Amino acid sequence: MGQSIPHVRSAVAKIRGGVHVQHHKNTADLEIERLPVPDRVVIPMQMHIGAPCVPIVNVGDEVAVGQCIGDSTAYVSTPIHASVSGTVTAVGDITLANGVISRAVTIESDGQMRLFEGVQPPKADTREELLAAVRASGLVGLGGAGFPSHVKLAFKPGTVDTLIVNAAECEPYITVDNRECIENSWDVLSGIQILKEILGIPRVVIAIEKNKPKAIQILSTIAGQIEKQKGEITVMQLRSVYPQGAEKVMIYSATGRRVPPGKLPSDVGCLVMNVASVAFIARYVKSGKPLVSRSLTVDGSAICTPKNVRVPIGMMVGDIIDHCGGFKTTPYKIITGGPMMGLAVISTDIPVMKQNNAILAFSKADSLKKETDCINCGRCAAACPMSLQPTVIARYAKANDAEQLSRAGAMVCMECGSCAFNCPAGKPLVQNMRLAKSIIREAAKKNG
Repeated sequence: MGQSIPHVRSAVAKIRGGVHVQHHKNTADLEIERLPVPDRVVIPMQMHIGAPCVPIVNVGDEVAVGQCIGDSTAYVSTPIHASVSGTVTAVGDITLANGVISRAVTIESDGQMRLFEGVQPPKADTREELLAAVRASGLVGLGGAGFPSHVKLAFKPGTVDTLIVNAAECEPYITVDNRECIENSWDVLSGIQILKEILGIPRVVIAIEKNKPKAIQILSTIAGQIEKQKGEITVMQLRSVYPQGAEKVMIYSATGRRVPPGKLPSDVGCLVMNVASVAFIARYVKSGKPLVSRSLTVDGSAICTPKNVRVPIGMMVGDIIDHCGGFKTTPYKIITGGPMMGLAVISTDIPVMKQNNAILAFSKADSLKKETDCINCGRCAAACPMSLQPTVIARYAKANDAEQLSRAGAMVCMECGSCAFNCPAGKPLVQNMRLAKSIIREAAKKNG
């Protein structure tokens, strides 16, 4: 199909390992539905990789949509804004889905969604102005990583020749990136033009798995119209193999370039941006409205009515599930994010954060995988796209051997979950990888 559509190409290189997961894209044809304004939001000050923000509002303050309520002087950080208008009712600590304790601002909504009077389109004509604007917008990677986008865009001029727009969406169930391409395709292409022209990137690849034909068709049509005037823009079909959406994997698939351990994509001339992040930049440059809401997929065997929804940042997971009809059966596992890399949570009384792209809830029959003895089959190693040996790393992790863990390449692991998915013994291999990394980091701290 791909070669019959203009401006669509197939992947340059075939990734190593990976797994064929059932897609379960049940909501692929459902338009994103904007939910009613919630009664309250709880907005954490730690919604990105890097330094947490410090609240700059107090209990009793009146706030409006888009008003900055938290910031930090650290470079690797990004400001946080009110997602509803109303009154600040609490500033205190909460526990996030990953167990981290974070300061948070609770806002009781007045239901009016008044826009902050200071919201206006930013000046973004030069590289420096664009980076400042992206930071002011509060944008982080919307694909799940949560890395501050202004830091990613601050590469040395002339070192990046290829912008890769990540629209792979390889995790099962999640379909909001697919809907972004279909519903907001002009925002996607407009965001590409902004980054391409201001940052001086000659080549653009929109990388998307081939199981999204409608999105591919729409993007290729628009790309063809823009390419006549603005230079090379290619829509590239990727094989539907998990984890195609991982940054280093995508770079290899799209360009054939390998990012060495410890290096960044810019070291091999690439910049990878999530498709929703690119579309947001276009909207922000036009309106000046910061990141105060996001789209996510609500699905799973325990959800009554699966949907794609647009919600204010800080809306409670339980409230979102209620708007999707609640649970049709008792949930055994609730996950924020995808089933491969998402985090299981013990309560729905947690807020949606900037980097959350899904809420999934599953029955016991779809959640339980009994752990048995390892049979040394090697399937975990065969599935690893980074050519690691997960069982060897697990053994060194149990022995608390930081030196051997480093030699085994534990820090190279991107925690994609391919090894655990492929393991017939149900071993917690991803958890072992995370433990291994923490052992290495603690050893590094002790050694100065």
